[in-house]
Amino acid sequence: MKLDLPGGSGLTRSPLVTLVAVGVALAAVAGMATLGGDADASGPSGEATRAPVERTTLVCPQPTGLSRATTWYTGFTPAGDASTGDTSTGDGEPGSAGLLPLTEYVPGGATGADEDEEEDQEETEDTESAEDDGAEDEDGDDADAEPDDDRILLQQEPGTPVSDSTKDADAPALAGSADHGTAPGWTVQQTTLIRAAAGSGRGLMGTSCQRPDTSFWFAGASTAESRSDYVHLTNPDDSATVVDLDLYGPEGRMTLAVDEGVTVPGGSTVRVRLSTLTDANETDVGVHVTARTGRVGAQIEAVDSELGADWIAPVSAPEGAVVMPGIPADAETVRLVAFAAGEGDVNVGVGFAGPTATITPAGNESLYLRSGMVESVDLETVTQGEAGSLVLTPNEGSGPIVAALLVTRGEDDEQELAFIPATAPVEARTTASGNVPEGAELVLTAMEDDVEVEVTASPGDEGGSTVSDTLTVAAGTTATYAPELPDDTEGRYALTVRRTGGEGLLYAARVLTEERDDIPMFTVQTLPDDQSTVSVPETGPNLGVLGRR
Repeated sequence: MKLDLPGGSGLTRSPLVTLVAVGVALAAVAGMATLGGDADASGPSGEATRAPVERTTLVCPQPTGLSRATTWYTGFTPAGDASTGDTSTGDGEPGSAGLLPLTEYVPGGATGADEDEEEDQEETEDTESAEDDGAEDEDGDDADAEPDDDRILLQQEPGTPVSDSTKDADAPALAGSADHGTAPGWTVQQTTLIRAAAGSGRGLMGTSCQRPDTSFWFAGASTAESRSDYVHLTNPDDSATVVDLDLYGPEGRMTLAVDEGVTVPGGSTVRVRLSTLTDANETDVGVHVTARTGRVGAQIEAVDSELGADWIAPVSAPEGAVVMPGIPADAETVRLVAFAAGEGDVNVGVGFAGPTATITPAGNESLYLRSGMVESVDLETVTQGEAGSLVLTPNEGSGPIVAALLVTRGEDDEQELAFIPATAPVEARTTASGNVPEGAELVLTAMEDDVEVEVTASPGDEGGSTVSDTLTVAAGTTATYAPELPDDTEGRYALTVRRTGGEGLLYAARVLTEERDDIPMFTVQTLPDDQSTVSVPETGPNLGVLGRR
């Protein structure tokens, strides 16, 4: 940074003017030193450094309106700086984190629950047993606890999770922020257990509350009769925004029944059923959500009449290889839904990164992705009884790829579904909160080179101690990790993955499982980097400005 004194006009300067200018320059130099410049720097700037973020904003979608459901929220900020691995946290200032409820906005009955959904809930209630299966006893009294202010999940100390729960069928969407010491890596997991005998009235729905943004891409949605898919649009800010929704099918961009965008007032959430936007009955649909102004959160609630329910999170659409980590070893079916989001087509090689190597599934060696045209392929035998990740590697063409997996476990009428979107790699650190003892497993995939990681299990929200472990993920393979928790761990806990060595790209996911009535209910959350640090350029004094005229 340089300060150029006024000059070059041909006017003669008086000594007083020159003295004042020198004083201004000295003040500027002193000011730069106060802002963190290196006193020993010989130039105006130095190398950039990583600094912890000072504020993180998250939004959580409105839980499903299906009956007999319990939703848990677990908030957590890791202890330590991801860029250095030390035990200090944030910018050294005390902070706090928490969430506040938002209002559901239903414009003219075009969004929100409709008659079909209400009938589905009534049918579900008819099939439910009069006695609960014991899940209520697990809920505790967290939902009735009053925090120090109006926020829920009030957190003031990193390193220990906080949890809350609700059984309210009208529970709202949430939005909030963390600042200073609680901001770097703050994450909130939202998990809903729906207890019913079969179909749309059962499932384990999980999602990571997300940072609001202006654009989101989804794969794996549906407008088929067997599905009731709703996109949840959440506006955490004060000003209203208009959101455009574009749907893509096998023939390209779909014609919508309504041309105008969806208005989302400030501090509110809107649910839009995808089947109300088009007359097309498509099994596999891609969705693009764009905010014209401001920012929103966007998640898709997918409810299948036979396979249960789960959230579809947006994908990351990076250039190069696309990785979908977290396929369980006992997956019954694996369905890939993908399309090229750029202007050109892309031909990709298909690989499955398992425990020992990346293999090419027989009969599905490659897939041609056309621009804006959704392709789907069934990969039932891809796992061969081994957990892993699906990898799409461009062979011809380039551009962003939108891809996700629909995975089922179980057989016949005891199946459950989950979605695995393509995800960005872990650059330094990532965290999965809301884990339950004996029900959580990490899936880690390394590409191109080996990666060394440290995995830390936090105490539970009801007590316990911290424990860490290290492991190496070999290039082109997938490692699964189920933590061995201390005996004193009680409640829901967090798992933090921190890179400690290796040059390869690392992809991560967490699989949550809960066995109910012989149904392996599960949900998968991909784990991109937590973006807990930002690049900050160093500045220093440039004394040369004092002699410039």
